[in-house]
Amino acid sequence: QVQLVESGGGLVQAGGSLRLSCAASGSISSIHAMGWYRQAPGKQRELVAIVPVFGTTNYADSVKGRFTISRDSAKNTVALQMNSLKPEDTALYYCYLRRGSFTYWGQGTQVTVSS
Repeated sequence: QVQLVESGGGLVQAGGSLRLSCAASGSISSIHAMGWYRQAPGKQRELVAIVPVFGTTNYADSVKGRFTISRDSAKNTVALQMNSLKPEDTALYYCYLRRGSFTYWGQGTQVTVSS
């Protein structure tokens, strides 16, 4: 089993910054990718950013140039630096890990951006 624990969410004014962190533990050998998804009320969960072990980092068009994802393979952590936040970034942010054919999710951390 894999456990993902997120931290760093909160309330921020538009234009501000937040940094999300996620730590993975458990059976975490052979990780293929880690990243972040988000889900706003009434909307489907969507990709924010993902960093595969092999391949290029992907960002949603809506966050390109504002968000930066980084992964520490030695510590099995992934972080999301979010700058120039907008009210439309308000959502529950989920840490994601893919290992083989299995995907794992954190419990989510709330990000609220006030206008």
